[in-house]
Amino acid sequence: MNQELQNELSRQGVVLTTIEELYNWGRKNSLWPLQFGLACCAIEMIAASMARFDMARFGAEVFRPSPRQADLMIVSGTITKKMAPQVVRLFNQMPEPKYVIAMGACAICGGPFRDGYNVLQGIDLYLPVDVYIPGCPPRPEALLEGLIHLQQKIARQRLTGPERPPHLEENAPGEFPVPQFGPHDLAGPRLRKARMPDANS
Repeated sequence: MNQELQNELSRQGVVLTTIEELYNWGRKNSLWPLQFGLACCAIEMIAASMARFDMARFGAEVFRPSPRQADLMIVSGTITKKMAPQVVRLFNQMPEPKYVIAMGACAICGGPFRDGYNVLQGIDLYLPVDVYIPGCPPRPEALLEGLIHLQQKIARQRLTGPERPPHLEENAPGEFPVPQFGPHDLAGPRLRKARMPDANS
């Protein structure tokens, strides 16, 4: 069906769509973020849900206190190596399909504390990140833009074929390994190598 005929039917109150579009429309407009914060970026995340910015306009109003009721993790703030296992454990308890937003420089790469012995250089060492929001800290408008990008990503997902999301793959891992404390640092498999500081810097 061509677009002109679809627009004309829409003006007359007839909406034509596919199961895939309807499924993705429902998912992208009913995101439930997990209610937790790590550092100063969490204040901006809280501000985004207040009346001035009103995250509820984008279908992400309900911050859930339990990971079993949430499908969006907003990692907002500095992740210490002591806290990293708890963050991964919370993510593993969230039901599929689930998504991760890395909010702020600290969540992306360690930020101004990246050379500290106790700071993780990015949550994407252990969790798959869908959207990165740079800034220190990013403003609430940036979080809203990141949420819109995530919604656009969800709307493009396919239910079948090689481009389908990981939660629809039979052999996809159900949980990510929780990092353990080794003799000198966090041990365990990583999704990417740590960003090491340049020797000349």
